Amino acid sequence: MPAVSIAIVRDGRLAWRHAFGVKDTGTNEPVGNDTVFAACSDTKPVFAYGVLKLAEKRLLNLDAPLTKYTSRRVTTDPRVELITARHVLNHTTGFPNWRQGNDLPIQFTPGSRYEYAGEGFRYLQAVVAEITGKSFERFMLDDILAPLGMTSSFISWDMNSVRRIAKPHDENGARIAGKYITPPSPSERDEGIALYGAAAMLMTTPSDYATFLLEFLNPKPPDNGRLSETSRADMLHAHVKKSETSWEGLAWALEQHDGTPVLFTHAGQDAGYYCFTAGCTERRSGLMVMLNGDSYVPFLKKVLANPAGPPATPQTIWPDFAKRFFAA
Repeated sequence: MPAVSIAIVRDGRLAWRHAFGVKDTGTNEPVGNDTVFAACSDTKPVFAYGVLKLAEKRLLNLDAPLTKYTSRRVTTDPRVELITARHVLNHTTGFPNWRQGNDLPIQFTPGSRYEYAGEGFRYLQAVVAEITGKSFERFMLDDILAPLGMTSSFISWDMNSVRRIAKPHDENGARIAGKYITPPSPSERDEGIALYGAAAMLMTTPSDYATFLLEFLNPKPPDNGRLSETSRADMLHAHVKKSETSWEGLAWALEQHDGTPVLFTHAGQDAGYYCFTAGCTERRSGLMVMLNGDSYVPFLKKVLANPAGPPATPQTIWPDFAKRFFAA
């Protein structure tokens, strides 16, 4: 694993942060606390936060069909008329995660069950652009990142930003060629944002993401950019049951293990990157871990393992660690 960067929140404050390793195994340039990683699917809760603020401002009703706000139809299936922002945020649209080809099927009645769907976020992103009259990049900056003070987070980047990015590596630690060497062209940027913006395009540092976590763990009073207590509670409410120990909130996964309070979590993965975040409002604690390599399963097994405990498996490593990290 070329690099790992970690931020830890304890008792409602950023308590510790550190980065280890290198940005690029070809140059061996070291990472620092200001090194930027791909947030991948951990973009979704940040975007969702802005959507709920639009709902507070009564620009969007979370339970109204999205077709109320747009003439655009992403599928010919008439059940698209049932899909709401809430369905998108709790992954009950019926869409697949990503379409195969041009057709976008609806696989079950919206709202009837859970299935993780990046396509829903792609759809909602387009609706938000119509409602606000802003590009996705402008919406994220003006309505979320700037108000929350996330100054090291961005959607698209210039050459100065590229220099801060930890480059992606494969499972053998070899640099993946072609990514994040130069800024994308305007057409590449626009295409990437249109396809994946709200689902996976945020670039950030663990410390900056911890700033976002603190909006749930030690929130400041609501204002033009910050959510009310009611909206935060809605994001962390168990909307859909997934298993005996897990539920889906609004863009946050909720889980509870023996020996832990309810946690809210999210993970993200793309070629050469992995990240994971978790928080607990009862403990006012959380963490964000960001990696720039595909060998994250064996790496995390070593990092999170209890030296005094039995050998961990991919299925037990996180629950065992969570019991220790979020202990009273």
